Amino acid sequence: MAEILPIKAWRYQESFKDRMEDLISPLFDVVSKKQRQALYENPFNSIHLSVPLGEHPALSAKVILEKWKQEGVIFQDQIPGIYVYYQYFKLPGEEKESCRKGFIAQIKAYDWHEAVVLRHENTIPKSVDDRVEMLKSTQFQPSPTHGLYEDPMHLLEPYLDEAIEDPIYDVEDYQGVREVLSVIHDLPTIRVFLELIESKSIILADGHHRYEAAIKYRNEMIASNPNHRGDEAYNYHLMYFTNAHSKDLRILPTHRLFRGNLSSENEILKKADEWFTIKKVFDSDEISELILHKQWAFGLVFKDSAYKIRLRPEKFKEFDLDLPDVVKSVDLMVLHYFFIQKLLGIDMESQRFSDNIEYERNLRKCIGRVGEGSADFAVITKEVSMTQVLEVCKTGFMMPQKSTYFYPKTVSGLLFASVDEQEFKFPYQAFRP
Repeated sequence: MAEILPIKAWRYQESFKDRMEDLISPLFDVVSKKQRQALYENPFNSIHLSVPLGEHPALSAKVILEKWKQEGVIFQDQIPGIYVYYQYFKLPGEEKESCRKGFIAQIKAYDWHEAVVLRHENTIPKSVDDRVEMLKSTQFQPSPTHGLYEDPMHLLEPYLDEAIEDPIYDVEDYQGVREVLSVIHDLPTIRVFLELIESKSIILADGHHRYEAAIKYRNEMIASNPNHRGDEAYNYHLMYFTNAHSKDLRILPTHRLFRGNLSSENEILKKADEWFTIKKVFDSDEISELILHKQWAFGLVFKDSAYKIRLRPEKFKEFDLDLPDVVKSVDLMVLHYFFIQKLLGIDMESQRFSDNIEYERNLRKCIGRVGEGSADFAVITKEVSMTQVLEVCKTGFMMPQKSTYFYPKTVSGLLFASVDEQEFKFPYQAFRP
């Protein structure tokens, strides 16, 4: 089902190898303002390609990319490879180190209706359009999206473990995560990867906006090419693949911030009482623990007060959307329907475009935003389970935008991929069985 190819990757010149910690950068949707300011000060940091500055960011990225190529800041590997990518990390309160194992390759940018790459959450249209402009301008992919494949037998893991013993890079990133990259050039081994993935569908874990931009770009290029064959560079998209059956896949919650004087605290509590049980909380820092393992429970934080709210079980039957129960029962679906649509009056579709809703992954920052007055109130959420992600994907329906935060995030800068035809060309049929 899923066609992948090895990559003729672009990477930083060997002379930069000992400075990689100063060149990698967070993904564009998780870069804080302070991080950006610090990273922009380095003229060679990968943020200049992933989140470029200027009045016309896509044009800025193109100019910088061409300059880096001409001056040899980055170079292209001439032999395609499967790039093995391990991330070693610890979550707060954990003593044992975890390792998320995976590999980076190029996958055909299948449209959603082809049901090869499956999505689990909605996107925000403006973010997609920004990524399309970047692709058109640069024909370059500065960071991989994250896809999951199901391999309960872990058949690829021995090849990954062997390759990671000879790393190209071994650095610590902005999250405190150890990032290790290696490469497999061996043709028979690469064939094993291609054959295994060919029988799978791919679940998009992270990067819905970038992947949807790749679909749009591919469709536009197909429409403009009367001689389209299907093997052109514009058909492919850079992706990091991990096994959905890995024990070290972690999903963290993303909280919701609201601003714009949607409603007062008293009005919200009065309306909420129709659908939710409400319990006052005397320390907002304890909210995450209070809602943990409790279905349809959330934290509701105002400047000077906080509450635990939980959907009344008998109200679930009033979920009046034509969706499978497995989708309806996801906590975030309940939140977006009963609280944001019913209580606040922002319907499900409008939520994707709303300037009244922001998303924050860091609990302390979220509560801090409310305390300082830059947000009116916040709803604290729990993580979605991996089982729920798989179940929702297989229904063909989606959860709300920003439903999952797979941790750790991949970084930009370890390698790049080009969808420029001249830089992409290679007799890839050699890798076919």
